[in-house]
Amino acid sequence: MPQERVRVLFVEDDQDHAELVRGCFEEHHRGNELIHLPDGEAAMDYLQHRGRFADTDQSPRPHLVLLDLRLPKIDGLEVLKQIKSDSALKSIPVVILTTSDADKDMRQAYRQNVNSYLVKPICYEKFCAMIRDLDSYWMMWNQQPGV
Repeated sequence: MPQERVRVLFVEDDQDHAELVRGCFEEHHRGNELIHLPDGEAAMDYLQHRGRFADTDQSPRPHLVLLDLRLPKIDGLEVLKQIKSDSALKSIPVVILTTSDADKDMRQAYRQNVNSYLVKPICYEKFCAMIRDLDSYWMMWNQQPGV
């Protein structure tokens, strides 16, 4: 198990979906930190320490990125492409969390080296179970080198 708090960068423009994830995440909270940003541009600014995220103490590198596909400013596939093409960022696991079950979207995400692709269930209980399992795997069981 990781010794430090796990930081999760969660990029989601739909406020209702963001609150659902936050609520499910907090139900199974293990002392980890969820950082929510509403668009792809803000996510890349955070990851590359630009603008309001320039202070690395205030914007530490995440251990995991949860990324929606349909985002304003820069869409999720482009954010994924930028993360995986940046030598300083490409080792950060990226999990797509989206409503799209389109084969085309999945293929594009895996071509861009996404680590996992999850479709948001409609049922609240299944949604929370998925977040719990995601939390268990990526934040408790998965081993990563230091960030």
